[in-house]
Amino acid sequence: MSERSEASFLSAGELASGREKLHGHLSMVLFAALISGSFSLGSMAAPYLGATALNVVRFFFATLVMGVAAFAIYRRLPLPETAPWRFGILGLLMAGYFIAMFTALKITDPVSTGAVFTLIPLMSAAFGFMFLRQTVRPIVILSLLIAGCGSVWVIFRGNIDAILSFDIGTGETIFFFGCICHAAYAPLVKKFNRREPVVLTTYWTTIATFLAVAVVGAGEVVSTDWLSLPGIVWIAIGYLAVVTSAGTFFLVQYASMRLPASKVLSYGYMIPVFIIFYEGLLGHGWASLAVFAGAIVTVLGLVVVALAPDL
Repeated sequence: MSERSEASFLSAGELASGREKLHGHLSMVLFAALISGSFSLGSMAAPYLGATALNVVRFFFATLVMGVAAFAIYRRLPLPETAPWRFGILGLLMAGYFIAMFTALKITDPVSTGAVFTLIPLMSAAFGFMFLRQTVRPIVILSLLIAGCGSVWVIFRGNIDAILSFDIGTGETIFFFGCICHAAYAPLVKKFNRREPVVLTTYWTTIATFLAVAVVGAGEVVSTDWLSLPGIVWIAIGYLAVVTSAGTFFLVQYASMRLPASKVLSYGYMIPVFIIFYEGLLGHGWASLAVFAGAIVTVLGLVVVALAPDL
């Protein structure tokens, strides 16, 4: 191969790799936008249905959605050819996160859980090194810290007194362990992948998550009067099942095959930014300029994370 053709080949390879990474970043921006919508919609449905029952039903329908999608593409629903336990672990991790989150929300407030959530990208970077030996450049760590500070500022609505009075109680501790599960998920998706299509891995992981959540929430499902629930609950269940269960599982797995773990979950910092935007559009009031300043800091920090070299 001549030097010119070799250089051309390398350039084409680098271009393809760049496109794959761009798709990974865009998929996680979409992930944050979709997840954020569930907070506003979920808050309108929460008074009518228990959190555990809601999660069991959402993952049941998410399993059906992913099963239909997988069957439409592959005309069959094959079991994993090797090591099906991989999807059991991934499902248990996500079930652990959701169970911990809703358990924590019973004894603490969303602001406190949101503050704990900001630890996930840094923990994911640690798991990325542990499982995949992925190293993180200092500029990425610094940008994650800056984006995290901006996210905390948005979560606490720019109230310094509220930030300083943050107390780590039982609810925050429970959610912290749930966040550990979430942080380990992204690097394990890549470590466990054995060239299976993303649609199928998402399907198997969704099944495992449903089974784990169902064990915990079976009692609440049975005791719920489903026929008396208002329409907003079923709208929320549909959105959570299709968009923020099946859809976001797919997006995270897609991005995890293209980006380091530290970058994948860093987009969680954008969730509070999207929430204040959606709340304004829904007529629930716009945030103050100070809160928007925190949102801008978060976005700028994530831009640096996205542009920084992976290694």
